[in-house]
Amino acid sequence: MPQRQSNSDVFSPELIRILKIFGVISVGFVLVLSFFNTKRANNSGGDSSFRMSSSSRLYFLNVRAINYDRETRADAAMLLFRHGKREISDSGPLLDLVILLNSIKDEAYIYLEPTRVDWPLEIRATINKEQQVLHLENGNNSELLAYVMRLQSWIGKDADFEIKIDSGWFPIWSKPGEKDAIKTTIEDYFRLVNG
Repeated sequence: MPQRQSNSDVFSPELIRILKIFGVISVGFVLVLSFFNTKRANNSGGDSSFRMSSSSRLYFLNVRAINYDRETRADAAMLLFRHGKREISDSGPLLDLVILLNSIKDEAYIYLEPTRVDWPLEIRATINKEQQVLHLENGNNSELLAYVMRLQSWIGKDADFEIKIDSGWFPIWSKPGEKDAIKTTIEDYFRLVNG
């Protein structure tokens, strides 16, 4: 029967030196990499404020979209959602909030959709004696989001809103159901992009 080699024969001085070198290099490499953040830099140049996560999109489409009227725009590859309890009128001016989902870019946008009113819009918000006139231009996604955020502070205070047509002011979002629809649309949009 052949004799077993002793441990001293397996771990020769050269092998021990090689193991030490690889061990020190491995530990040094791990330490160097630990100084860098695991987040990658966003060098795409894109605006991530409209990004929606897959879970947010699925939650919206499967749970919240039931409350909305859905329109598919094949030419733009987008889905449009208008709240089902919004005011629908054949005569007066309307201003709807529309959530737009761009599935290709995984982005969501919010749009102010005027009916029987032309851009630029003048909206007057009133609470008790405090009053402010908001001037809104039809713009890009960032500008429209900024307009909605300005309106959101007044909507949260349960203000009365009027929109200017020619020389007169006409009430909008005056019924409790309309205000609830506007509040819900804003909440759903921010849940969609911040979720």
